[in-house]
Amino acid sequence: MSSRIPGFYKLSVEERLKRVAEFAGLDEDDIKAVISHGLPLDVADRMIENVIGTFELPLGIATNFLIDGKDYLIPMAIEEPSVVAAASNAARMARESGGFVTDYTGSMMIGQVQVTKLADPFAAKFEVLRHMDEIIEKANECDPMLVSLGGGCRDVEARVIDTIVGKMLIVHLLVDVRDAMGANAVNTMCEKVAPFIERITGGKVYLRIISNLAAYRLARAKAVFDKDVIGGEEVVEGIMLAYAFAAADPYRCATHNKGIMNGISALMIATGNDFRAVEAGAHSYASMGGYKPLTTYEVDSKGNLVGTIEVPMAVGVIGGATKVNPVAKVSLKILGVKTAEELARVAAALGLAQNFAALRALATEGIQRGHMELHARNLAIMAGAAGEEVDRVVEIMVKDGKIRLDYAKEVLERIRSG
Repeated sequence: MSSRIPGFYKLSVEERLKRVAEFAGLDEDDIKAVISHGLPLDVADRMIENVIGTFELPLGIATNFLIDGKDYLIPMAIEEPSVVAAASNAARMARESGGFVTDYTGSMMIGQVQVTKLADPFAAKFEVLRHMDEIIEKANECDPMLVSLGGGCRDVEARVIDTIVGKMLIVHLLVDVRDAMGANAVNTMCEKVAPFIERITGGKVYLRIISNLAAYRLARAKAVFDKDVIGGEEVVEGIMLAYAFAAADPYRCATHNKGIMNGISALMIATGNDFRAVEAGAHSYASMGGYKPLTTYEVDSKGNLVGTIEVPMAVGVIGGATKVNPVAKVSLKILGVKTAEELARVAAALGLAQNFAALRALATEGIQRGHMELHARNLAIMAGAAGEEVDRVVEIMVKDGKIRLDYAKEVLERIRSG
């Protein structure tokens, strides 16, 4: 089935769920998990400490995505209005030129072992590299299952860094974590090799932990946006000017990259992934060499806009909340991904779509129009409107250009008084 579903937003919630169920092959248990406050309290109580309840976010579906020739419906858990609609609209435009194409560098994560109290840190670095094979062997003893699946510790790096308390040796374990996010496996390996590293260096190991700057686990995506589809040469020029602003100014760049993560983080939350780790990795990667956009934009020989993205993507489809939270399991089923690689590719395409949509809005009618129209609905509900009253209040507020809670209450009172 195609992810191109015209008028999806006009359908009722029930009709949308029915279409998604048909697309993804959801069964009755899947549907029940989505609509019945999916995370049971007893499960939540086992996931974290001091549980008193659960907290819900709206779960939406971004449509129209064609990625590497395959159709996707993308689940997104987010509270911000217009994000899901913007991603869907951007995907529709990209679809006209073949959709998104992606690339993935592999599932290699970095584990860090901090070696301190070294009189001769460079000599210690030499010893670490000289004993590399033994370090790798000891690390891989921790997880024979991962090794049997083609993963495990593959390489060792060592760096001497200057700090406020003197030089330190930082040892990196490069670990292929396959379809997991990898934190547990990598941290266990770092713990395992620490005594051996102390013995061969004569130093004292303190921190032994994964790095969320997943610089060897990059996802990339590209899309061509036809100039006539997106609004013409003036829109292309406006997007290029907006991109140039972000590339030159960190204050603007922070919001530029935040817009990218609107999409990626919403997908991470929906699928039970560690969205905080992905956020940290993305912004750290953007800061290497000076804080820069995670996306790039160019104009091709035909005048069309070409967008690309490169972002660290430490994601998993096994372990953690991905297999514990019932809604996360259903989200992965809707998405139809089987590997962490495929999830990373989809996330990169979504991030690019989200960013393009934001830049196009800024370059045309401005970002607030779509935001405020959707915000008006929240205000109408806050004012006490129910059922058809919500639509009537929103229509009047938007028409009058007064998107405020006090005005929503005033409009509702007028409607009810006849």
